[in-house]
Amino acid sequence: MANSGSRRGTVVVASLLALAAAGGLSFLSARAAADFIEDRSAADVAEALRLGGYDWVTVQTDGLQVRLTGTAPDEVQRFRARSRAATVVEEGRVLDQMQVKARADMEMPAFGIELLRNDDSISIVGLVPAAMNHNAMAMALNQRTGVANISNLVETADYPVPQGWDAAYQFGLRSTELARRAKVSVTPGKVVVRAVADGPREKHDLEVALQRAKPAGVTLDAEVSAPRPVIAPFTLRFVKDGAGARFDACAADSEGARARILKAGTDAGIKPEPQCTLGLGAPSNRWADAAVPAIEAVDALGAGWVTLSDTDVALFAPADITAQAFDEAVGRLEGALPAAFTLTTEHEQKADLPQGPAEFAATVNAGTVMLRGRIGDDRMREAVESLARSRFGTVDSALRVDPGVPDGWTMRAIGAIEALDGLDHGKVTVSPDMIRLNGVSGSQTASDAAAARLSKRLGAGARYELAIRYDRRLDPLLGLPSGLECVDQLNAAMKESEIGFEPNKSVIAGDPADTLGRMSATMQNCSDYRIELGGHTDSQGREEMNAELSRARAQAVLDAMREHGVDVTYMTAKGYGESQPVADNETDAGREANRRIEFTLLADDPVVTETPAPAEKVSGVTETAEITAQKQARAASVAATGAIGGLLPAPGSGGASAELPPEAAATLPASAAIDGEMLLRITDALTVPASQAAFPDNNEGSPEQAQSAIPAAVLPAIVPLGVPAPTPDAAE
Repeated sequence: MANSGSRRGTVVVASLLALAAAGGLSFLSARAAADFIEDRSAADVAEALRLGGYDWVTVQTDGLQVRLTGTAPDEVQRFRARSRAATVVEEGRVLDQMQVKARADMEMPAFGIELLRNDDSISIVGLVPAAMNHNAMAMALNQRTGVANISNLVETADYPVPQGWDAAYQFGLRSTELARRAKVSVTPGKVVVRAVADGPREKHDLEVALQRAKPAGVTLDAEVSAPRPVIAPFTLRFVKDGAGARFDACAADSEGARARILKAGTDAGIKPEPQCTLGLGAPSNRWADAAVPAIEAVDALGAGWVTLSDTDVALFAPADITAQAFDEAVGRLEGALPAAFTLTTEHEQKADLPQGPAEFAATVNAGTVMLRGRIGDDRMREAVESLARSRFGTVDSALRVDPGVPDGWTMRAIGAIEALDGLDHGKVTVSPDMIRLNGVSGSQTASDAAAARLSKRLGAGARYELAIRYDRRLDPLLGLPSGLECVDQLNAAMKESEIGFEPNKSVIAGDPADTLGRMSATMQNCSDYRIELGGHTDSQGREEMNAELSRARAQAVLDAMREHGVDVTYMTAKGYGESQPVADNETDAGREANRRIEFTLLADDPVVTETPAPAEKVSGVTETAEITAQKQARAASVAATGAIGGLLPAPGSGGASAELPPEAAATLPASAAIDGEMLLRITDALTVPASQAAFPDNNEGSPEQAQSAIPAAVLPAIVPLGVPAPTPDAAE
């Protein structure tokens, strides 16, 4: 029995031990599982918050609970972070212990109000500081404006009153009181007013009142508009007389048009600044395109008036304005007016002075031709302008349409323009009984060419007077260089064989004879131009020293040219130092390029040392084209053979010249050294352009045909040179 009890005790103890061991193992297993769940939950939640941008959240676990701590920027961010964590673990396990950033650290809201006022109501919307009594604001507006219907939609925020708010707020109330129809926007330190006034005067008064009421420290942005009146008829009247320039009436259809019109009035002499009414009812959107040239026409006359009434334009000039000035002003205005506008003109005439005859004038200079005077109608004006443009390029036309010009007037104008062709510069004037042409040409036969063109265009019987001066510098046969060509040749000579100097000195190094010889040859035809010889250095050394060195080197070259026999009367030396580099002074090559002597033209025209002989006047009456061509060809032959005389050897001895006619004797010295065939070839080549000048519009046929047109009258001049004289039939 005792043994049996002892065995049962042992079994019980063993069972208890086994149960205890099993329990311990279960606890340890549960503990490990709980720790794993906590760690995994914390890691997963932290990663999710990091990916969502919530780096300010700290994640901790307490058993199965996930604790979130940290300071959220605002309530919205706090809610979003908690919701993000709830997507990883059950929402019941998320313990929110996050804080929200204190309000004092948050940005102040943008305070501002808008007051909208019309004739019988005011609306107020916006956000104001809570310290303000927005109900009192409505009462103040009621008392100031007398408007009972006030809608107050203002909200408040519990923040400090920002700087500049009080002054701007009070000024906003005052602006609402002044402007009966307006939107007034108030922000700290600034008030914006957009208002509508009843008219220009009310607009001005409101703008002045707003500026006077504006307190210091507040910015005002005011834009007041006035409704445009309907103006009928739409009118502008500009007057210029002894009392000065003024607008008696001025209307414009847009701000841009008004600005253009006012500028034209100011430029024409209106003082003080003129006024112009913006209105409705303009007859064309090109109103300013008509008004501005009309004002300029009166200004150009110096006196008179112009009125624009819808599309009718009336120009008046007093009697003391010359007919030429009036015609020019009318012509310019006619050409400038838009198509919808019509022009009527009146030139007051003195009782004792009859109206002068019609006149047409064309002036050519530097590739531009100016056309002045009268023409029959718009179609003829376009034809004349087109011809002038084809001959000379740029046309400045102020032709006035006058249906009363004589018959054949347009043809006389065309012939006059054609006669100008070939002149470097000149003027032709056409009147009913005379064509006068004067100018300068490089052709010795320019008068003959002009007479030929007039004869071809007008036929026989037209009286003319020509005064064309010959300028040898313009003669293409002589090939004299222009001023620019002179300095280009001088600079080219310097580049081909540059004159050098000893280091840091103005002493010429080496033998400059070759370069001086080239420049001497160039200056033979260029000595009458004003040319500057400029010296330049690199940037090494002091600026003052370089300036003096460059001047001394330029003077050294000038002295060397003078000693070499070059005429440097109108050449000056000047030093520029380092002030005008042509390359980079940081490199050896650049510095070498900057050390240079350079020639510059100071004036386009040569110095006139002798007063040129006046042009010889040639008066006559146009003949048939055939007779004029024969005379022109004869003169061209004499001029051409004389032009080559300097290119041929001295003539041999002989007494045949004593028996020759004057024209033949003149050609003998220039041709004695060459055979007859060669002389014929030279004569033919040089007279072909003269033949073409006689028939400027005949571009048909070959040079041989033009050559064959030379009449027999020019041939006796070369008969004594040993060439068989052609028979009259062959010559014809």
